[in-house]
Order: sequence, then C-alpha cells, then structure tokens
Amino acid sequence: MLGSVVHVVGARPNFVKAAPVVAALRAAGQPQSVVHTGQHYDERMSHVFFRELGLPEPDVDLGVGSGSHARQTAALLTALEDELSARAPALVTVYGDVNSTLAAALVAAKLGLPVAHVEAGLRSFDMTMPEEVNRRLTDQLSDLLFATSPEAVGHLADEGVDTARVHFVGNPMIDTLLAHLPRFDPEAARTAHGLPGRYGVVTLHRPANVDDPAAAAAAVAALREAARHLELAVPLHPRGRAALEAAGLGDTPGIRILEPLGYLEFMGLLRGAAAVVTDSGGVQEETTVLGVPCLTLRPNTERPVTVTHGTNRLVTPDGLAPALRKALDGDAPACEGPPLWDGRSGPRIARVVTEWLDHHV
Repeated sequence: MLGSVVHVVGARPNFVKAAPVVAALRAAGQPQSVVHTGQHYDERMSHVFFRELGLPEPDVDLGVGSGSHARQTAALLTALEDELSARAPALVTVYGDVNSTLAAALVAAKLGLPVAHVEAGLRSFDMTMPEEVNRRLTDQLSDLLFATSPEAVGHLADEGVDTARVHFVGNPMIDTLLAHLPRFDPEAARTAHGLPGRYGVVTLHRPANVDDPAAAAAAVAALREAARHLELAVPLHPRGRAALEAAGLGDTPGIRILEPLGYLEFMGLLRGAAAVVTDSGGVQEETTVLGVPCLTLRPNTERPVTVTHGTNRLVTPDGLAPALRKALDGDAPACEGPPLWDGRSGPRIARVVTEWLDHHV
C-alpha cells in the first residue's frame, strides 16, 4: 500500500475526530484505510458511531477489548505490530490521547513508519492522568503534529518540538459537530428519556473521579446536591459504572441513569441541556460551541481554550452545586469561539498530509 495513510482509532472520541480527516483525504483521492483496535467494543460505544458519522467501516477490527492499562496497551502493541507491518503505510495517523493512540505511535516508530498526531500539544500538566502520559509520549514520536489551539502550539515549542512539524489546524471534532448540527434534536432526545423541559447532562469516567471509592463517593454526593436544583440525565460510560453505582448514584431522586448513547442522540441531549457536568475533554469542547454552560469536575483541563473562549468552568465536588445554581440563574456567557474552530479542520489536515506525502513518498 505504497503512499497510503492508515488511521488508527480505538474509542468514540477518536471516531468523531477522524471522520472529517478521512472524508477530506477521500475527497483528495488519497489511498487510506481505517484500523479499529476495538478498545471500545460495545456497539453503542463503537460501530454505531461509524454509521452515524459516515465513516467507512473499518478495514479491520483488532478486537483488543478492555483491561488494565498495562494489559490493554500490551495487547494493542502486539496486534498493531502485525497489522502495520502487513500494511506498511506511508503514514500512520493517530487521534487524541487514548491507549490506542500511544500504542499505534510506538509501534509505528519502532517499525520506522512516520506518525501524524491529530490533537497534538494538549497538556493538563497532571501526570497522574493516563491521557497526559499518552499525549506527551505520542507527541515525541510524531512527525506531523496537528494542534487544535494556539496554546497547544506553545506547549510543543516549549518541549523542543521542531516547529516545522507543527501545524495549527483547528479542531476536527468541531467539524463533525457543525456538519451534523441540524441532526441534533433536543426535543426527541428529551422525550425519549422522559426528561422535563429543563434538565442537565452528566458524564463522568476519568480515573480520578471513579477509580477511588472515596472520590466516587464525593462525586455522587456532589451530584445528589446538584440534582436538588436540576434533574440530571447520566449516560453511564462502562468505565466507572460499578464504582458510581456502588456509591449510590442510582438511588438518588432527580438522577436518571441512561445507557451509553450514540453520537446523534447524545449530542441532541447535550444541545438541549440547561447545564452539563463532565470530566470529558470532548464534552468541554462541544459545549463551548453549543453555548451550553459546562461545569468540569476536575482540578485542571488540557483544554483551557474552552474556559477563555467558551462556556467551561472548573469545579470541585463541594463547589458543584453553587456553580450550577449560578449557571442556571445567569445568561449563557457570550463567547467568540476558539480560533479556527470553523468546520474546516479536516481539509486543512488533508492538505498538509498530501503535501507531506508528495515530498516524502
């Protein structure tokens, strides 16, 4: 497959970021294939996204599945080495900061295959986050680094990355959001789950919130207090579900637990929300563009542009309910939106990739 691009995806945030890049390269006539590692293997977390986003069905699904970080990464390394060796692409493109991202970058580097990292340069400066480890190491292994925000470019420069390899292209996740915006139906999503006219959405899955029983208990206590002010819909990620339910999440009036949702239904729910509580980086970005108040239950964020140019605010468990009351009482903050979050990131990335291939293949 001389001159081809292999996209490695493994989890739902990857699919949303990859869709506009795959589409733009297809439009440019670039040979490419999609390798799904199967890190997210549940239908609602995985293949429904391919259908809804117009992604081609993966050329292969490695079916790695879940496990501890070490076991999952080891399985990814083994499976991806065989796959990338057989395909021998001209460029391996990885997305975001999940374990599949790092594993693919590491395997490609060991095989002498160039790597492009979409969403490079994000930093929380919190090395207790598995995602921070993944994104830092992936950036060091990458030949092309596509940044979503100006501060990400600055972080890469501070780390000594050659600026010629860094390209500020905007956010392909927002390409996907804007392309499908007319299909996000808040009323249909609200009705489907029996929610009142005014409701909130909660997504929690970060290890810092769900792995430690004490942290999970603190998060649930904060949500209990928040639910006194706003009915909350909680689509539960498989990761952390047991811990949050053990802490009593399902026994609270005003909290409605939902199964994981497909992209279109979840975005409809998000679009109609009065406020959102999350620890997800992607949701911080999506609410920024949708103009929905977002309360991020974390001490830090690798996406500070969502605070400076969007609707996001960092909160502690103790501060969640007061912040929610303030968000519900105030007008939605006016925001200009982050630079280059304009729905054209995919074509920008495709242009850089095709030019790079012209000079390197």
